[in-house]
Amino acid sequence: MEGLLGLNADFSVRREGFRLDLKLSIPPGRTVALLGPNGAGKTTAVNVLSGLLAIDQGRIELVGAVLDDPGAGVFVPPEARRVGVVFQDYLLFSHLSVEENVAFGLRSRGMSKESSRTRAGEWLERMGLLDLARRKPGQLSGGQAQRVALARALVTEPDLLLLDEPLSALDVSTRVQLRRGLAEHLEQFTGPRLLITHDPTEAFLLADEIHVIENGTITQAGSADDIRLRPRTHYVADLAGSNLFLASAHNRAVDVHGHQLQIADDFEGDVLVTIRPSAISLHQHRPEGSPRNAWLTTIELIEHLGERVRLRTGPPLPLTVEITESAVVELSLSEGKEVWVAIKATEIGVEPE
Repeated sequence: MEGLLGLNADFSVRREGFRLDLKLSIPPGRTVALLGPNGAGKTTAVNVLSGLLAIDQGRIELVGAVLDDPGAGVFVPPEARRVGVVFQDYLLFSHLSVEENVAFGLRSRGMSKESSRTRAGEWLERMGLLDLARRKPGQLSGGQAQRVALARALVTEPDLLLLDEPLSALDVSTRVQLRRGLAEHLEQFTGPRLLITHDPTEAFLLADEIHVIENGTITQAGSADDIRLRPRTHYVADLAGSNLFLASAHNRAVDVHGHQLQIADDFEGDVLVTIRPSAISLHQHRPEGSPRNAWLTTIELIEHLGERVRLRTGPPLPLTVEITESAVVELSLSEGKEVWVAIKATEIGVEPE
């Protein structure tokens, strides 16, 4: 994506014993999610891109203009960057009304009070907050405050939109409702969009591309399907619900922790093996027919997740399995019970390490 007039960033920054190395390109009209656990470097990335933290080396460009390049002595301060930010902690001005908070960026750019109030009112209406225009931030719920912060970021028509955990403060029902509205607002924003989140559902539903960050580095990048179906680390596998193993391959077989699995294609050497929980079938007796991998094991854990049930099986190859509630009843499954596991060779994903 280099050379596109969106966001192009390639930098390193050190802070309090932590190092963030980030290479990121986002073209106009695209949403990229930076997905990772707490402490991975997500908020540091937001602080760098918004101008709150200078980089140690590298370069950041936005729509062709250099924002930060220590080698060239360039650093554009936050107030001079056309970057809209929705911070996780809202950062609303407590002494200003909701309307004044949303209009603040417009007023600081020289827009008249009347025009800024009109524009702020339009965004408050879009966010369903017009009736709260005169309230102070201390009189708002967490969800209302987050929507005010989003309106304040979008009303200035920035070149880049940064969203730092924009839905994390909301209850489940409000989060689902606001997520739909957020998706619509993101589609209307024509610049590059960076979503910071620890929630894979949020990333999968809102982003065009996902970059997984762990310990200050990007460990995997791709579409939601790439992340779900071909996880590259244990963290990603846990997010996607996949079983991930380091294995040794020879011809059409892999050795996983001393257990042999038949696979569909020829591989040699060290590989990553992924098996989707829904691709694993359970049986009361040894299955006949197409499965080339079958063995007897014990159910160690059963978790009921709505219409689906997640199970954990024991040795010789511990697996996470997902089946329906009806299958649990039909097979009379319970923790401690022996069961046959079956996996088709074509359902085992293999990638060179």
